[in-house]
Amino acid sequence: MSLSFNVLTERFIQLDAFLSSHTVFWQGVPFDCLDLPWRESHPELCEWLDTQSLHELGNWKESPADLAKMLSKWLPDAKSFISLTAIEPQQSADVQCDPHWATGVPGRKWSQISTFTAALRAGEGGNWLEWCAGKGYLGRILAATKNANVTSLEWQQALCDDGQAYAEKHQLPMRFVQGDAFAKESQQLVQGCDHAVALHACGDLHVTLLRHAVEAKPLSVSVSPCCYHLIRDKQYQPLSSLAKASELSLSKHDLKLPLQETVTAGQTVKSKRFVEVSFRLGFDALQRNLSNSDKYLPIPNVQKSFLKEGFEAFCYWAAMRKGITLPKGLNFGHFLQIGETRFHTVEKMETVRTLFRRPLEIWLVLDRALYLTENGYHTDISTFCSRELTPRNLLIHAVRKNRWH
Repeated sequence: MSLSFNVLTERFIQLDAFLSSHTVFWQGVPFDCLDLPWRESHPELCEWLDTQSLHELGNWKESPADLAKMLSKWLPDAKSFISLTAIEPQQSADVQCDPHWATGVPGRKWSQISTFTAALRAGEGGNWLEWCAGKGYLGRILAATKNANVTSLEWQQALCDDGQAYAEKHQLPMRFVQGDAFAKESQQLVQGCDHAVALHACGDLHVTLLRHAVEAKPLSVSVSPCCYHLIRDKQYQPLSSLAKASELSLSKHDLKLPLQETVTAGQTVKSKRFVEVSFRLGFDALQRNLSNSDKYLPIPNVQKSFLKEGFEAFCYWAAMRKGITLPKGLNFGHFLQIGETRFHTVEKMETVRTLFRRPLEIWLVLDRALYLTENGYHTDISTFCSRELTPRNLLIHAVRKNRWH
């Protein structure tokens, strides 16, 4: 059942107050900091963080509810974490997925598509639009299980060709359209459909679909957002009236916070992260020393294989990218040690930031849901799969009011 406007509003107001009153703990860039910035304001919290090993910090980050209970000793509002982030799972239909449809789809992605499809409601018109379709993996199941004709919008022509060939081979009622989701012409596809869907369309791509839906008024829209930071503006542009009235101002860096969950990361990935981040922070300590600067210097992405060349090679590579000449006789081991120590500081800050990761994501999703509700839709938020399958498991489902008129 769709959530009432009052329910969505109340939850948004609570989340907005929680996030707004604690910006010092989650906004800003940890790489900028040489020490915990709350030493004076929250000394006991910092003392506790100082006692935690990297392994223990990792465990806290993977258990946000337990972390909330612990941090409530110093941040009483943390007690509300469970109620603020509780979202009911969507009741799923029994979708029989022919294993042949999984051809070419990685197992985890196929499971996400299957559970997303099972959470969608049938009977909302026969013409469905798959937004940012890729090869149309989602559209395959929609066409086969929802008694739907599926139009799949995709930017890359090669993916359209592969998807169309598969659909024709298996006699699925799918039509691929090569096009730019940001183009005005794409709104016509929304106008011509009954049900528009998007699974993990990034940032402004899924926001554009919602804007088109408000204009075109299809019967229903189902979206699972992803990559909130991939926006064209420098700052987040709120959609709903409540979000526009909020005191929060969100940078692209802030919008990355919900995406930092690592439930699918193995030990190898974590070890590589330790090496890369320590290298980056070590080089930063070096450049601060050379330039007498107290500001972090961002450097470009690096091929992970290059890290095997060692810290000294990394420093020469980074210096070349930033136009810095390194003097002879540098004690690279000294700066690497600083980087590894600062990695621990960053992890302490990231552990506290974990408390605000899901609340910020739900704030963003509620902004989208309220926007649809303000513009003629009954809107509901649920989860379509477990956090272990994907942390991006929130589903916005909106059904047009007065749909039969």
